[in-house]
Amino acid sequence: MVVPTKVFFTRGVGVHKDRLASFELALRQAGIERCNLVYVSSIFPPKAKEIQRAEGLAEIQPGQIVYTVMARNDTNEPNRIVSSAIGLALPQEPEAYGYLSEHHAFGESEEISGEYAEDLAATMLATTLGIEFDPDCAWQEREQIYKASGKIFETKHICQAAQGDRNGLWTTVIAAAVFII
Repeated sequence: MVVPTKVFFTRGVGVHKDRLASFELALRQAGIERCNLVYVSSIFPPKAKEIQRAEGLAEIQPGQIVYTVMARNDTNEPNRIVSSAIGLALPQEPEAYGYLSEHHAFGESEEISGEYAEDLAATMLATTLGIEFDPDCAWQEREQIYKASGKIFETKHICQAAQGDRNGLWTTVIAAAVFII
């Protein structure tokens, strides 16, 4: 059984004439280009500990298979805003699992995309925990309901946004939750 014990969050942006090379540069900025990345869905393992990016990067080796929840977006349209965000929602009970969410958008600021991803993760966790809420309420109102329930410990996000290269080069943004086994 493979259950990650640690996770770190990272992000990056890359610009290049080739789409794939742009993605590679975003991975480099995030520090995870040397890994074989395996995309997984959005469960934050029970008892997993969040560590700092530098500590996580020090624990991975070139060529290592690394599990990640990644949000990725790109554009070659000049000045088009792209963003990618990962949201996190952790339950109060450490034996329970949390949620990670991915969000990719065009035309959204880093703040808006990040809050949206955080809202997605918190909403998924809230429905799992049986917290009643109005899905049409604003995120800030639902956030208060979630936290007042005493069942959700923490919500947060990491986001990378960028404006498309003015000369039409590919611009790629990524945000990732990287698991350490």
